[in-house]
Amino acid sequence: MNIRPIHTDADHEAALKEIERLWNAKAGTEEYDRLDVLATLVEAYERKRWPISKPNPVQALLFRMEQLGLSRRELEPILGTRARVSEVLNGKRSLSLTMIRNLNSKLDIPAEVLIAKTRRVVKKASIAKKFGPQKYGHQRSAFAGKRAG
Repeated sequence: MNIRPIHTDADHEAALKEIERLWNAKAGTEEYDRLDVLATLVEAYERKRWPISKPNPVQALLFRMEQLGLSRRELEPILGTRARVSEVLNGKRSLSLTMIRNLNSKLDIPAEVLIAKTRRVVKKASIAKKFGPQKYGHQRSAFAGKRAG
């Protein structure tokens, strides 16, 4: 196999097979150098083909809580009151600079993840609660059924 850029999934698969064949190559050999170059090409292709986006701050916090077995109550010394913890975890309040510093130092969550903008996911249930029982996407006008004058 000639070493060349990986442009397709077929190229990727061929490179992976060659990497597997070269896996036990000894350092300092041509096979080892070939393995190193192929691994670099595969890594670059995979990053481009299947990018992994960073989690939003709430997702990162929930994941870290799960890893450490923390409850919401245990976040109170870090984030503030019980209400504040609830607002942050439900995406209703952004993290303050103090909260970011505390989460970074006490839970070891990278600051770059914590400063990202929180993407709030609107659920159908919350839309129905706000606009009534009509189906999502088919709400009546806010003025429907009201008389003028």
